[in-house]
Amino acid sequence: MSLQHAVLSDAKRLIIKVGSALLVDENTGKLRRAWLEALADDIAHLRERGVEVIVVSSGAIALGRRLLGLDHRTISLADKQAAAATGQISLSQVWQEALGRNGLTMAQVLVTLEDMEGRRRYLNARGTLNALLARGAVPLINENDTVATEEIRFGDNDRLGAKVAHMISADTLVLLSDIDGLYTADPRKNPDATLIPEVRELTPEIFDMAGVAPTMYSSGGMVTKLQAAEIAMKAGCRMIIARGTIYHPLKAQLDGAPNTVFLPSESPLAARRHWIATSLKATGAIIVDAGAAKAIAAGKNLLAAGITGVDGRFKHGDAVRILDADGHQIARGITSYGAEETRLLMGHASGDIEATLGFTRGNAVIHSDDLVIADQ
Repeated sequence: MSLQHAVLSDAKRLIIKVGSALLVDENTGKLRRAWLEALADDIAHLRERGVEVIVVSSGAIALGRRLLGLDHRTISLADKQAAAATGQISLSQVWQEALGRNGLTMAQVLVTLEDMEGRRRYLNARGTLNALLARGAVPLINENDTVATEEIRFGDNDRLGAKVAHMISADTLVLLSDIDGLYTADPRKNPDATLIPEVRELTPEIFDMAGVAPTMYSSGGMVTKLQAAEIAMKAGCRMIIARGTIYHPLKAQLDGAPNTVFLPSESPLAARRHWIATSLKATGAIIVDAGAAKAIAAGKNLLAAGITGVDGRFKHGDAVRILDADGHQIARGITSYGAEETRLLMGHASGDIEATLGFTRGNAVIHSDDLVIADQ
C-alpha cells in the first residue's frame, strides 16, 4: 500500500468534509440521496474499524433555496440566511436517516469560525465533541449560516474542517472534492497537468497551482483547500484531497484511488504541545509537591491531590505554569479548572471533585495531553 493510501487506513480520529456540490444535484437542486447513503456506508465501515468520525457538511443553503423557490443563481445575503435556516432542518434529517441505516447516532453541532477563536466557546465546543465521540456518536458539523456573513460569502467549510481538526487533535482530514487532488495546473484547461500525490511543505509554488472552480452550489475551490491544509498541517493533522463524486468515495480511497495527501512534520499531540509551549501566555501558576512533580515528569496527569498552592487569577482553559516546591517551573499546561476551583480542590482525591465543586470537568486538573515539560 502506498503512503498516501496508508494515511486513511491507519486514521484514528477522522474528519470528513462534504461540500454542497456533492450533496445536491446542481441541475435539479435535489439531494443525491443514493450517493449520501453510499458515503454513510463507508463511514459505518470506518466506525467498525474503530475510527472516530466527524462530518463537516455543507448543503443547508443549497437545499433551502430550492424549498423557498430561490432557483436563480444570485441571491442576497438575507435570502442565503433564510435558505440556511430552512435547509438546515432537511440537511440534518437526511444525514440522520443515512447514518441511522447503519445503526449510527448523529449529533448536530452548529458553529461559526468565531466559535473557534473565542477561548471559552472553543473549550465548550471541544468538550462537547470529545464527549460525543467518547459515546460513539458521529457529530455533524455545519457553519451556522443563519447568522454567519463572511463564512457564507467565501465558503469556509474547508477551513472550518481544519480548525475542528486542530481543536480536537484529529489525525486525518479528508476533503471530498470534484477532483482527485492537487494538480500542477487546472486539468480541465491543461491536458498536460499532472496529479501531485504528496505535499510536505506548502510553498508559494504549490499555492500558485491552485485554481478556483465555483459552481452554483459550491463557493470554495482549491485555494480554500490549500488554506485548510496549512491550518491542518500546523496542527499535526494529515489532510487528503480526494474525489468525492463517485459512490463509496472513502472505500475507493482505502482501495487505492488517487489523491493528494498533505503530510505535517509532527503529530497532533506534538503540535498541540508546541502550541501550548510557545503560543499561550501563562496567566497564573500551580505549585505541586514532589510526588506530583515526579508524575508530571513521567508523562502523567496533574491531579488535585498533588497540588499545594495556587498563584494568580485564571479560568479553566487558561495556560498556567507548574512550579515545584522551590518555585522552579517544571511544566506548562492548560488547566481544566479555574484558580478558585483549584484552590478548593487542593489536596483532595480525584473522586472528590464533583462533591467539592458540584460539577466535574474530569478527574485531572491538567490532563497529560495538555502538559508540556519545561525543557520541551
